[in-house]
Amino acid sequence: MLDTLISSKTRLKLLFKFFLNSNTRGYLRGLESEFGESSNSIRLELNRLEDAGMLSSELKGNKKFFRANVTHPLYASIQNILHKHIGLDRIIENVVERLGHVDKVYLAGKFARGLDSQIIDLILIGDIDKEYLVQLIEKVEKLIDRKVRYLIFSKEEFNEKVFQSFEQEPILLWVKD
Repeated sequence: MLDTLISSKTRLKLLFKFFLNSNTRGYLRGLESEFGESSNSIRLELNRLEDAGMLSSELKGNKKFFRANVTHPLYASIQNILHKHIGLDRIIENVVERLGHVDKVYLAGKFARGLDSQIIDLILIGDIDKEYLVQLIEKVEKLIDRKVRYLIFSKEEFNEKVFQSFEQEPILLWVKD
């Protein structure tokens, strides 16, 4: 759906990279190897997004690092659109809120690194009925046309040191009120 609204595949990749995880930083050559695209197309899109105020940059040595400008008025809206595109809103509505005993949900895997994927990796913390979770996941996978993988931890088992085994630290997606 988003690829019909945003015709530049490079721009779409950059939005995923920087707006799914506000802590993500990147520089031209690193993005070039990560995306497998020409540095020229990436440079053009980075400059456009920076000129629009959506990305901020800083020089470190001879590298110019970019990150999302979280103070931009459209930051939350763009992040929300990306979440809807991925199906995270439906996962929260149709899975997390129906399970009832979930304390936290983290987004991990490729999405935590800011990359689009057909697999959504979640970490669920709480007292979770695994059989009911499987039923809910099967239903939501049909709705969002993506697969959902998950890890479950009880409150007692969970320790943020678990995140040290991940390539990119998971993003807190949802917290029980």
